[in-house]
Amino acid sequence: MIDVIPGILEKDFAEIERRVGLVTPYVSWVQIDIADNTLVPNETFLDFEKFRIYPEKVSFEGHLMVADPEKYIRPLANAGFKRLIAHVESHDPRRFLDEATYESVEVGIAIDGPTELDVVEPFLESVDVVLVMTIEAGFSGQVLMPETLEKIKKIHEHFPDLVIEVDGGINDKTAKLVKDAGATRLVSTSYLFRDPAHIASAIESLKNA
Repeated sequence: MIDVIPGILEKDFAEIERRVGLVTPYVSWVQIDIADNTLVPNETFLDFEKFRIYPEKVSFEGHLMVADPEKYIRPLANAGFKRLIAHVESHDPRRFLDEATYESVEVGIAIDGPTELDVVEPFLESVDVVLVMTIEAGFSGQVLMPETLEKIKKIHEHFPDLVIEVDGGINDKTAKLVKDAGATRLVSTSYLFRDPAHIASAIESLKNA
C-alpha cells in the first residue's frame, strides 16, 4: 500500500495547526511547504520554532521551494523536522545535500514539473528520496501535468530502490496513474483538505488507488 503524506502550504500558523490536527489521527508524516519568494512567487510561514510543539505526535518533512535551501537546514533540524527536500532548481543543490548530511535528517531532492529529468539524475544516487513535482511548484490546487508521468517511470526504471514521492494534483484518479508509474509516496493538499469531515476516507482512497 502506498504512503500518503498530507501537504500544507500556508502563511498562518493557526491554519497549519488546524490542518495538522485534522490529519494526525490518520498519518505519521506531514509535509510543510516552505517558500520565501526566491524560487517560487509565494511565501509561507517561516518561524520554524513553532513546530517544536509536535515532538511526538507527527513527523515533519520540509519541502524547500527556495533558492538557498542550505540556510534553512539547521533551523528546521533544530525544530524537529526529520526529512528535508530541496529543489534541484535551487542555486546550489549539491551544497544543500552536502550540508544536510551532517544533520540527523533524511535528505531529498525535488524536480519541478517543467524541468527535464537529466537535470536531477546526477543527484539521485546520493539522496534518500526524490520528489517529483507533477505541477509547477509554488501553489496548491493545480492540475497534474501528464508528461511528468514519464519522469516517474524513468526514475523507477533506473533507480528501482529509490523512494519516489510525487506531489501536485494528486487525487483519487491521478493517484493510480503515478502509482502505476512507480511512485511510492503521495503528497496531497487540496484533495485532502477540501472537505475536513471526510479526510479519513480521502486518505484511504489514495492509499487504495
